[in-house]
Amino acid sequence: MVSLMTTTIRSVTGAAFLAAIALALSGCNEKKEEVAEVIRPVKVVEIAKADTTRKLDYSGSVRARTDMNLGFRVNGKIVERKVDIGEKVKPGDVLARIDSTDYVLAVRRSQADLDAAEKQVQTTELARNRAQQLFDKNVAPKSQLEQAELSYDQAVSTRDSAVSALAEAKNQVAYTDLTSDMNGIVTTINADVGQVVGSGTPVITVAVDGEKEVQIAVPEMDIAQFKVGKDVKARFWSDDALVMDGKVREVSGSADAQSRTFAVRVSLPNDPRVLLGMTATVEAQADNTQPYVAIPLSALAEKDGQQIVWLVDRSAGTVHARSVKVADFADDGVRVADGLKAGDVVVAAGTQFMTENMKVKVPNAQQASAETTGSAAAADIVR
Repeated sequence: MVSLMTTTIRSVTGAAFLAAIALALSGCNEKKEEVAEVIRPVKVVEIAKADTTRKLDYSGSVRARTDMNLGFRVNGKIVERKVDIGEKVKPGDVLARIDSTDYVLAVRRSQADLDAAEKQVQTTELARNRAQQLFDKNVAPKSQLEQAELSYDQAVSTRDSAVSALAEAKNQVAYTDLTSDMNGIVTTINADVGQVVGSGTPVITVAVDGEKEVQIAVPEMDIAQFKVGKDVKARFWSDDALVMDGKVREVSGSADAQSRTFAVRVSLPNDPRVLLGMTATVEAQADNTQPYVAIPLSALAEKDGQQIVWLVDRSAGTVHARSVKVADFADDGVRVADGLKAGDVVVAAGTQFMTENMKVKVPNAQQASAETTGSAAAADIVR
């Protein structure tokens, strides 16, 4: 009897325990449902009209349109350098000098050869005149006269050669002075006192006074946007207020072997505020072959290996994932080639918390307008 009563009590206790667990689980489910119904406020951005143009920015340095790489026309050891970097020079100024001892000796040797050649001309001339007199008196044969005339002609040729050799030797002495041909500024010194240089080796570079330009390096993806005569703008790091209108003057026909970029030279108007070596940024407008829309970088997410954005359904107050095709990235945004259109509203931040059909709280019209303005600013992608 006692055993039967004990079994009954245990059964009642177990049933009560199971009922308590069921109530607890039911309470948890109700709490989860309540959490799922929480509406999350989100920051959104409205897609502006697709860009039909984009801005290209490339940095370069100001340089002279013409640089003279000056070198000696003869070999020798540099014994004097008379200019420093930054000095202004004018035509005829001596920039450097090499040892001229050997060339002075060559002048003396050529002068001696010329004197000997002059004496030889005089000697053969006397012999020719004597042979002519003897031939006129029928004392000497004509062959002797002809030989005397040939000896004289040969002596004259030797003298003329000696004259040219002397002039050449004097030129060699003059070439031991490296002089400037035009007005300019010394920008580079490649050799100094004590160095032995060969003829034609660049020793000093002079930037010729006159038109200045900016040289930039453009990658192959954008080189088609730069044509000779294209109008661009140049800004200078030294002065934000200094903005000048430039024009593309020259586009390289081949890419640099190492950087794989093309050299583009932009001519600038003459302005004393623009100095050689300044850093400048060249701005140009390029036509998009395919219109792009811009979104903030924080609006881009990834799902199942695909790049997506979370599109906001204003009427339902929910978000939905949409796949997009990204054209390129920049520091301040992303250009999307496909998947979005003007007027779409996407989540601009906190995409990692989004799930399909999640209830969200969309900002009011004033806030959305502010976000739209930010989106338009993000459309200018700086390359």
